[in-house]
Amino acid sequence: MMNNLTIREADGSDLDLLAEMNRQLIADEQHDNSMNIGQLKERMQRFIETDYTAYLFLFEGEITGYSLIRHHSNPLYIRHYFIRREYRRQGLGREAFLVLTGHLQTDKLDVEAMFWNERALSFWRSLGFKERSVYFRSSPNP
Repeated sequence: MMNNLTIREADGSDLDLLAEMNRQLIADEQHDNSMNIGQLKERMQRFIETDYTAYLFLFEGEITGYSLIRHHSNPLYIRHYFIRREYRRQGLGREAFLVLTGHLQTDKLDVEAMFWNERALSFWRSLGFKERSVYFRSSPNP
């Protein structure tokens, strides 16, 4: 257990940082989202002003990642979960998840991952998540 890992709720002053981490998340998962940093910031602001709460993970005072949670779902829905690249492979992702679920006072959560993102799939499976559905999108050239 990493006693120096904490969590705090993000607010409007964190929007630039959240947008940048979201941009990195999109790149890392090879998502087809083409929003620029300004659009990501606006979207993040809409998220935290409506149905979502963003949580920042801090290790020894440094922001190591974030999660975006929709509280109006049952179970709660993890829209984003991100650990910054320089903090990966150190157990911080798992530890941050444990701190997050403790803060949320639940272990019943839904999350989506791109089917090609083997690292994400492996991570979620290692935390006890099981596949529940397959999400499809139409292709312009079937």
